[in-house]
Order: sequence, then structure tokens, then C-alpha cells
Amino acid sequence: MALLEDLKWRAAIKIFDADKKVSDEQLNDLLAAARLAPSSGGLQPYRIIVVTDPAVRAKLREVGYNQAQITDASALIIFAAETKVDEQLVATFIDNVATTRGVDRASLAGFEGMVNGSIKSRTEAENIAWAQKQAYISVGVLTAAAADLKIDACSMEGFSVDGFNEVLGLTEKGLTASVAVAVGYRSDADVYSKAAKVRKPEDQLFIRI
Repeated sequence: MALLEDLKWRAAIKIFDADKKVSDEQLNDLLAAARLAPSSGGLQPYRIIVVTDPAVRAKLREVGYNQAQITDASALIIFAAETKVDEQLVATFIDNVATTRGVDRASLAGFEGMVNGSIKSRTEAENIAWAQKQAYISVGVLTAAAADLKIDACSMEGFSVDGFNEVLGLTEKGLTASVAVAVGYRSDADVYSKAAKVRKPEDQLFIRI
């Protein structure tokens, strides 16, 4: 399976080659993969912000504990969870389902009610946590797609959420930053790209029943 070899190759790169850039076509391929990722109910309760502007990335680095990946990678992709997981979010999704599949919206009433019932059973904080979990599924798909294209990626939680929200104006958009992914090409100086991959032994990870 080619994907296994791709995953063996990938590493969480900390030092990117700032002179090597991901092409627009490749970046669009990564975003297309992230868009096709599964999510609970298909709602995709998050947005994906692609930051290439050097000035914006410099501000993000200031609130990102001065991590070089933020500015040195070819692009910074930020996954931001919806903070308003409500009936309007569901209604917009159901509208899209009806339009995309060419079905009568009324025929989706049962599904819409079920999704709304699930959302109403959780607190606001629980819904935001749920939205963040869905975003992470998309992060995983994007990371695998990057490995397939031999593009390096580093997922990052080490930043001030409030700081990222302020720099990107996310709060007023009903969003909160969850995780960032730096994408680009590894520098020869990056030791992680040369280190052996450390994972749990199979007998300590898998439980077969």
C-alpha cells in the first residue's frame, strides 16, 4: 500500500526551507483533500483559513510562541471550529444537501430533526469541542494527502488561541482557531526528518477482540 510508505516518509517538520514553495496547484490539491474529509453528519462545522501573507504570518508567529514554522513554511493552514453550532448551521447544510443531490428539501426533514436533536442535547462548550474533533479529521486527511505529494506538514496546537482569533478576526465570524498546519518542504537542517519514527509496538497499541 503506497500510503504506508508515504506515512513512513513523513515527519513533523520543525525547520522548513523558506525558499522552497508549494505550487498553487499542489496547495489546491491539499485543500481539495481536506474538503473531502468525512465529518459527523457531513456538517463540516469548521472553516479552513489559508494564510500566505507574510505580514499576517509574522503577527501569528508573535502569538505562536515564536515558532519558525509559522513564517518559514510555504503556507499556514488554520482549522477554525464553528462556535455557533445551531439550527441555522444545520439548515444551511440541509439546503446544500437538497441542492447538491437534487432532492426535495422536505424529504430531509427527518434527518434535519435528528441532527438538530443531537446538537440540542449538548451544551455550547460540548458542541464547540465536537466541532474541533471534526476539524481534526480533516487535518488527518490533509496530512496524508501532503505525504502522498511529498509535501511536508507540521500540525501545531502551540499557539495562543485568543491571539490567533484576534489576528485573523475569527471571533466576529463565529469561529475559534483549533489547530494550524504548516506545509512546505523540509530543510536539510531539520533533525526530525532524519530520526527514526517512534510509535507504540503493535501489541501495546492494538486490541483485537
